[in-house]
Amino acid sequence: MRTFRVGRHVVLTLALGGVPLLLTLAAGFEGRVAAAHAVQPAAQPLRAAPFDMLIVNGRVMDGTGNPWMRADIAIRDGRIAAVGRLRGAAAARTIDAADRLVTPGFIDVHTHAAEGMTRPGLEQARPYLAQGVTTLVVNPDGGGPVDLGAQRRQFETTGIGPNVALLIGHGTVRQAVLGMADRAPSGTELGRMQEIVRTAMEAGAYGMSSGLFYAPGSYARTDEVIALMRVVGEYGGFHTSHIRDESNYTVGVVASVNEIIEIAEATGTRGVATHLKALGPDSWGLAVAAAMRIDLARRRGVEVFADQYPYEASSTSLTGALIPRWAQVNGNEAMRTRFTDPALADRLRRDIRENLARRGGAGTLVIAHYGADHSLEGQSLEAVAKARGEAPEDTAMALLLKGNASLVSFNMVEDDIVHVMRQPWTMASSDGGLVAMGQGRPHPRGYGAHARRLARYVRERRVISLEHGVRSMTTLPAAVVGIRDRGVIREGAWADLAIFDPDAVQDRATYEAPHQLAAGMDFVLVNGVPVIDNGTFTEARPGRVLQRE
Repeated sequence: MRTFRVGRHVVLTLALGGVPLLLTLAAGFEGRVAAAHAVQPAAQPLRAAPFDMLIVNGRVMDGTGNPWMRADIAIRDGRIAAVGRLRGAAAARTIDAADRLVTPGFIDVHTHAAEGMTRPGLEQARPYLAQGVTTLVVNPDGGGPVDLGAQRRQFETTGIGPNVALLIGHGTVRQAVLGMADRAPSGTELGRMQEIVRTAMEAGAYGMSSGLFYAPGSYARTDEVIALMRVVGEYGGFHTSHIRDESNYTVGVVASVNEIIEIAEATGTRGVATHLKALGPDSWGLAVAAAMRIDLARRRGVEVFADQYPYEASSTSLTGALIPRWAQVNGNEAMRTRFTDPALADRLRRDIRENLARRGGAGTLVIAHYGADHSLEGQSLEAVAKARGEAPEDTAMALLLKGNASLVSFNMVEDDIVHVMRQPWTMASSDGGLVAMGQGRPHPRGYGAHARRLARYVRERRVISLEHGVRSMTTLPAAVVGIRDRGVIREGAWADLAIFDPDAVQDRATYEAPHQLAAGMDFVLVNGVPVIDNGTFTEARPGRVLQRE
């Protein structure tokens, strides 16, 4: 710190977090700060060796929620080497950002893209890169493989476009030990489950996902999840959960959020109510009550967050949406046997009818993919049932006798979406998968969730600010998941970057035509390597399987 006088005032210069500040104190009152003025970062000292890349003339929004500042970014060996006034620095390549926004690459905290990225032609995950997403958190909803080491090796062998962060799935762990049994584990069985989780954490998992709405996760009591999360907590990991009920199937959405809070509080870990929503007409408006529970928990010191995709429709399987969990005990074959059991027929039909009503009726459920008959894709369950001359519950069971179907389910309202999005603890996510172009009619969220947040909710509707939107996709998810040196623009961080005009970003995927890449990303870098270069995809696969530190 240096001090000097200007007239009757004392001026102090100091650096706070690397940013020079000028503090002006009235004479005679050196102990008081009369005014504080941030100034532009000073020119960074330049090393003799050239940088790999220099990004100039950009409006840098660092991801922390701060407004943009004009600065240049130098990259060396995949990392940000310097940020500031770097004119005249030597670089192997210079990119002129031309007054466009430069942000950290986006982090999607809930994706089902892992399986798709193992298929030829999908390794680069272009639907995500086109949105500026440079890191995917995979194995959500309690799913994914038990052997994370094998999953890591597969990604590293084929090469991938974005980075991935791995989770261990509670449902997968439970199934490995208990199958699809609806009972609590014995002490020995719980110990085996804990060891599987420990092995996954040793392999670099960032935490555990659970799908307490789905079988077999729905068969677990809260204390089972707590026991496994104690192991995760030993490694500093977090818990993200498709909560037990997003509607009024069983305990209701508010009680289900309370369960995630209870698990986080009991274990001292970080909890995330993933893709938070109030699903179905009977639950509309309850997003406010759920948010209040999170606020109250945070006030008393519980680390709890949420993530969200910005659509009024959800997507799940026909089984997950309509078939009661008692009918799924012991697996699919046992379930199908129950479908043809006259003693259970009335109970099954009644339960399916109730589940249809919870979601707003058979007209709200649109078949996204059905391997047994692709002609049904894009049709509502109501339309298919009418064409077959039968009740929707009978159609659902008939379809499931030949194979499962995925659905797009129109169940949410805009007021709830907006309320959740505005919360400071809400992260962005897609809940999207990764399928070949033209395969089925998937939910458009895998192609457009992040672009839609910027286009519809920041630019068009002004629901949130640009700074809030970028933070929800960068520093906030990096902090919650525990991903170091990503999601932020600062010296030493990895050079995962997006360069774009915020007025040009647009999601183009629709429910009718979902296979449409988002528009507007001019440059996207993963670990300092362009995967989108001046609006054109490269063939690079610079992504890494990230390791929890």
